[in-house]
Order: sequence, then structure tokens, then C-alpha cells
Amino acid sequence: MTHEIVVFLGPSCERDLAEEILPAAYLPPARRGDITSAVAGGARIITLIDGVFFQESAVGHREVLSALSRGTRVIGASSMGALRAAELDTLGMEGVGLIYRLYRDGVLVSDDEVALVYDPESFSPLSEPLINIRCTLRKARESGIITPGEEEELLASARSLYFPDRTYPLVCRHAEERLPAETCRRFLEFSRVHAVDQKREDAIAALRRTRERAMESGMLEG
Repeated sequence: MTHEIVVFLGPSCERDLAEEILPAAYLPPARRGDITSAVAGGARIITLIDGVFFQESAVGHREVLSALSRGTRVIGASSMGALRAAELDTLGMEGVGLIYRLYRDGVLVSDDEVALVYDPESFSPLSEPLINIRCTLRKARESGIITPGEEEELLASARSLYFPDRTYPLVCRHAEERLPAETCRRFLEFSRVHAVDQKREDAIAALRRTRERAMESGMLEG
């Protein structure tokens, strides 16, 4: 039964694609208490991808631990899910993806890395999360578009912006105070075609992992 698999998903991945990968009950980004409600509703696997930040009460550690103690498998990735999995993986929560591993290993430490603003109806992203910018900058450096020094300056520009204001054009505009305009223009053109959406990649990996777990448990057939 698909209601036994609950996924909290918002801007990290398109709903249509998610449903192609995994039949499940899809709910909006999780708030405090939503994990508890999902368990009460019969969820046997909960995949936490997106959740609210800052201005609203985020998913609590205790509700995840309570779900685990009741035998519900909890998988996390991409955004709020990566954060909670990095904090609770030694207690039974399963983390998936690069962002989870970076938090687990202490390379990333701030919630700000995965935060963004999005359209509350369509869940379309309206800003760029810092982790995506980091990954795009690394790809640009590896592709010879920017130097390591230019990568650091562009990253510093992105970090200096409040998370709702982070977009590639604005990052480049701010960086022009320290970098040649041609460098910024070159990176901006690169980002328009080759931007890395790490949150989306990790969300897809988590959906595939959830499908594997559901098949192992006899909840889905291949």
C-alpha cells in the first residue's frame, strides 16, 4: 500500500519525476509533528527530503527517534533530510547522497547551505541553495572556466548574500567588486547551461533507495 511509504518533498525534485521513481504518499515539506502524524497514519517507511526552516518549527529529533523506535524506517537526503540523517544516523536513521555525507563528515555545518525560497503552490525554487552553488563552482573550476582563486571569490560572494537573495546573476554581480567582469560573465554563462542541482540529484537517489527498501520489505514489487 502506497500510504505505507510517505515522502516529504517540496522544491528539491519535481513531483512527476518522483512519482515515476516511487509510488508513495507525497506530502509537502515537513514541519514539527509531521513525522509523528505519518507514523500514526501507518507509515512503515518515511523519506524526509524537504522540510521547513528558520521561520517555522522544523522536524524535531525526538519525533524521528520515536518513529525509529516504533519500527518505522526513516531515510533522509538532500535538504532537511540530509541534516537530520547526519545527526541521527548512528541512532538508526539512514542518510543518502553527497549532501548527507558532507554534513556527516563536518564539511558542511550550517542549515544555510541547503536553504532556499520557493513558490508555496508549485514548489518551484526562487533562489539557489548554497550547496548547489558550491558544486557548480567546483565543476566550473574542473572545466577550466575559473581558477581556484576565482572559485573562492565567487563562493565568498554567494556566502555573503542572505539565502533568499542567492541567484547566479546576483552572486556574479557582487563578485565584480573583486573579480574582472569577464570572469563573472564567463561563469554566469557556464551556470546557465551546466549548473549542478545537487539537491535534486540527492533527492532522486533517496527515492531510488526508498524503492529498494520497500521492495526488500515486500511493500512493492519490481
